[in-house]
This record gives sequence, C-alpha cells and structure tokens, in this order.
Amino acid sequence: MFGVHGTGDTSGYGRLERPVSLPERTVRPYGGWFDELVDALEASLAEVGVSAADALDVVVFRNELTLHVEREYLPAVAGRLRDEQDLRFELCLGVSGVHYPDSPGRELHAVYALMSITHNRRVRVEVSVPDSDPHIPSLFATYPTTDWHERETYDFFGIVFDGHPALTRIQMPDDWNGHPGRKDYPLGGIPVEYKGARIAPPDQRRGYH
Repeated sequence: MFGVHGTGDTSGYGRLERPVSLPERTVRPYGGWFDELVDALEASLAEVGVSAADALDVVVFRNELTLHVEREYLPAVAGRLRDEQDLRFELCLGVSGVHYPDSPGRELHAVYALMSITHNRRVRVEVSVPDSDPHIPSLFATYPTTDWHERETYDFFGIVFDGHPALTRIQMPDDWNGHPGRKDYPLGGIPVEYKGARIAPPDQRRGYH
C-alpha cells in the first residue's frame, strides 16, 4: 500500500552504517572574517601567557569555524572569547555531546556554540577527551547558561564537567545505568524499568508481509 520494499523496517535504522571522517586542521588563509578572529584570539591569549599553538587547532569546514581546544586551556580560551573587545562572544547557546567510539583517545567530544551579539558572529568551540578520562573543565563560571546543558551532556554522554556546581542527571533517573547518547548504548532488546516490558531491536519492531 505504501510502496514498502525489502524488510519494511520503518525505524530509521535498518542496519545502515555510515563512515565518519573528522575534518583535519585547516591552514591559513581561513577566509572571510575567520583570520581576523583567530588573530585577535591568539594575541589575547598571549597577553595571559597562553600559546595558541598549544591551546587550539583551527578547522574550517562547510564555511563554519571550529576551534578545537585542549581541555586544560578551555577556561582561558572561553574567557578571552567572551571578554576581548575584538571578539566579544557574550553568549553560549548550548553544549552538545558527541561520541566517536572508533576514534581512540578522543572518543567523547563536548561542543559549545558561541554567539557574539556585538559583532553578529558565531563560532564553535570543541573539546575532545578519551573515554577512559572523560573530564572537561566546566564553563559555568564563564557562561552560566551552560548549567543545564552541561548536566544534560553528562547525563547522556558521561562527560564529567569539573567545577560544575551541581553535576547531576537532568532527564534520566539518578540511578540510571549508562549514558543513552553514546553510540554503544543499546537501541533495543533490553528490559525496560516499567512493567517488565522489553523493547525489540529497531530492525524487528515493524514488518510488513
């Protein structure tokens, strides 16, 4: 009736696999206002004794600027992005978690979207950590709006934001086992807390014969 072919799986899963390749570091010139921003950030970091070469990598991909920051330098970089007059990224729009299980040593990523209301610009700040040591400094002191976002990223990905004033789960129960946002978290075939139900794996949930 609906033109279904093959398994009839409508879950959106269907055992499809898509390889993920992370973009490499970009070399200058970056183009547009990106060079101006990176120059201002490098100069501002130097004023507080931080080498930009040690602290971050610049990636331009699909005309978007991402600053890949080493976790120990995250508070310094965020502080300069917020306070430097030529940067003025006053607002953090949110924190997202990403899980790359096939990327050894950098399986977990925290991604911050920053907005400059003064200059009408956006930049992405990304930090990667190993699954074996999932600690990142909290940016709550710099951007208080990250409060619930860091809690959600901890809840679903298990990234621990050191220095957060109340890092507890925000959606899942406090005693929940595991972090549902990770790619290795089961999508089905496991018991559910309520009424002893069991959710079938995605490719077995529906079938048309």
